[in-house]
Amino acid sequence: MKERVQKFGRFLSGMVMPNIGAFIAWGLIAALFIPDGWLGKWGPAETINTMVGPMLSYLLPILIGYTGGKAVGGQKGAVAGALATLGAIASTTSTMFIGAMICGPLGGWCIKKFDEKMEGHIPAGFEMVVNNFSVGIIGGILAVLSIFVIGPACVFLTGILEKGVGLLVNNGLLPLTAVLVEPAKVLFLNNAINHGVFTPIGTAEALEAGKSILFMIESNPGPGLGLLLAYCVAGRGETRSSAGAAAFIQFVGGIHEIYFPYVLMNPIVILGPMVGNIAGIFTLSALGGGLVAAASPGSIIAEMLMTPRGGYFANIAGIAVAAVVSFLISAFLLKFFGKDADLEAAKQQVAASKAASKGQSAPAASTGVSVNAKDVRKIVFACDAGMGSSAMGATMVRNKLKDAGITDIEVIHYPVSEIPGDCQIVVTHHELSGRAAERAPQARIIPIKNFMGAPEYDVLVKELLEARKGGTAPETPAVSAPAAEIKEEPAAAAQTLLERKNIVLGCAPVTPEEAIRACGRLMVESGYVDDGYIQGMLDREASFSVAIGSHVAIPHGTNDVKPLIKRTGIVVMTYPDGIDWNGDRVKLVIGIAAKGDEHLEILGRVVAIASTEEDTDALVAGADAGNLFNKLNGLE
Repeated sequence: MKERVQKFGRFLSGMVMPNIGAFIAWGLIAALFIPDGWLGKWGPAETINTMVGPMLSYLLPILIGYTGGKAVGGQKGAVAGALATLGAIASTTSTMFIGAMICGPLGGWCIKKFDEKMEGHIPAGFEMVVNNFSVGIIGGILAVLSIFVIGPACVFLTGILEKGVGLLVNNGLLPLTAVLVEPAKVLFLNNAINHGVFTPIGTAEALEAGKSILFMIESNPGPGLGLLLAYCVAGRGETRSSAGAAAFIQFVGGIHEIYFPYVLMNPIVILGPMVGNIAGIFTLSALGGGLVAAASPGSIIAEMLMTPRGGYFANIAGIAVAAVVSFLISAFLLKFFGKDADLEAAKQQVAASKAASKGQSAPAASTGVSVNAKDVRKIVFACDAGMGSSAMGATMVRNKLKDAGITDIEVIHYPVSEIPGDCQIVVTHHELSGRAAERAPQARIIPIKNFMGAPEYDVLVKELLEARKGGTAPETPAVSAPAAEIKEEPAAAAQTLLERKNIVLGCAPVTPEEAIRACGRLMVESGYVDDGYIQGMLDREASFSVAIGSHVAIPHGTNDVKPLIKRTGIVVMTYPDGIDWNGDRVKLVIGIAAKGDEHLEILGRVVAIASTEEDTDALVAGADAGNLFNKLNGLE
């Protein structure tokens, strides 16, 4: 039951979260340019304010429907979902967020089922005609259906939800929602609740009232801040020393997940944030607090940016009261009921919960079937896109096998969705191990935490070497040249992939998203990709981190955006002070756009010069553009 709820919650939030930027843009424009806004009396404000209504009524619901359709039926499903959503919008003057959450996936599902039925039945040369007309016809039918069925049904449902929220507010019961919200956050259902429920209803409420308290129920950073400060005072050992930095990251950076391990170490302390949030919501209700749009992430900075004029006292009071109450209760509980706990074990438990909330597998030991090491002839490295991290891991193991004198094993890399059925071992990131096991049930799955320098590599090579010592190894390799072999020569071909102008040194620390966008802009400017590839890079990071260990990250797009690659190219950026990449440290960022395997030569050289954290740190600290250009292009 829990897994079904998580899956449904992921799907709801997955339609809204990619479009949070648009919600924030709407909130900022509304806060500034509506008649009562900060700049409402400014001359052009009236003209700018004409965007507020269309953005809310058309843009945001269509974006949600488009995203939901794409999640189910790909690009064609996205178009059909957008068309269906437009029909729901046309049926009423109400804001059609719930309709978009229904119409989008419905459009994607219809396209997906149509494609399944037509597979193998479309005459050669007519694929484009069938594809385009199928989207147009199905999308048009759904748009008409939405006007007469889905739209009116959603108006009825929205009315019930709004009345329910109004009932809670009018009877002073809204604070009780914290009883559900705080435990749900630790189970990683926070995005589902916030963006799947509160954001759509709160946006409609903000249109009428200029603000909504619903935006602050989940995003309020006060409860988490109070808990972490309590650990600073009443915690023990490592938890006490680490809680201060965690409090700063949670409060200023808005990364609420950072306090989840502290709850899991002593589950009774969940009462602190829970009661703190209740007190905060009560304060906000009494003082008339609220935001003009969703605050994402839930940091004090985002909360203040989304606060309407005249609302700062109420919102700051709501955050402060939540923090103080959470601190007092959490400190009391830690002092009298707290126990010594393993912070690292709690972090691993959080990682497992987060992986489960994303439908992924948690870290585990080798899984799958038992495989005799003597019989291993093909090892596959699998990552999400099969473009970078798996290629680098394959190169490392291939080199280790060669050094050990093992030449009869083919080591190749593939996307996890395309693992060949004749392999005996699959090495993949632990978050992908479940998908790998489904794709290759015949293989032994070796989950790892990073593709660069994983300790499992040496264990695997040692196991294979000992197995061959006990038997007779073939006199000649079973394959003369693996398909993914990274050749050392000729270097000239690689030179065109990494141009000197695309090596940027000494960058100031930024967020992972900003680093990815910077790589993407370089790629666009160099003519490697179209603009849309950048979003594919961000989508890739959202689904699976491109930080691969050894202080290296390799941003690249998803399989969906490969058609946007004009030619293969690589860009390199160094961050001497390091980037906090969702818990990993990154100093060398290598952006990849690859049509084929031409980029593997350069990635092979990255493996050679940055296989450990120490190697990468030394490389970045002493790097100059000419030196990196020569090393990565094989000129020295």
